[in-house]
Amino acid sequence: MSYVINGEEKEVDDYGFLLEPDYSEEAVKVIAAAEGVELTDNHWTIINYFRDKYREEGHTPNFRNFMKDMAEILPDVDSKAMYDLFPHDGPAKQAVKIAGLPKPYGKGGY
Repeated sequence: MSYVINGEEKEVDDYGFLLEPDYSEEAVKVIAAAEGVELTDNHWTIINYFRDKYREEGHTPNFRNFMKDMAEILPDVDSKAMYDLFPHDGPAKQAVKIAGLPKPYGKGGY
């Protein structure tokens, strides 16, 4: 499996995560469409959060740390709402995949 992003074929692992990060808007749109997710402003806020964390730390945070940060960024969005936004694998995995980032460590990152 692979994604075609901006005319270039991007390789993925067995779970559909890009092997190398792609920070383009096109990557998000292509992967979200493949995942059956219609993007909203809240999706983009979460995607940009994961991208920023990955750039800063070299990995994405686990679900607990993610929710702690989201309480400040999106205070009206609780964990149930997060799973509504990213129903397949939850935000700690599906949002990272849609963000165009490699597979998180362990149970959603460290």
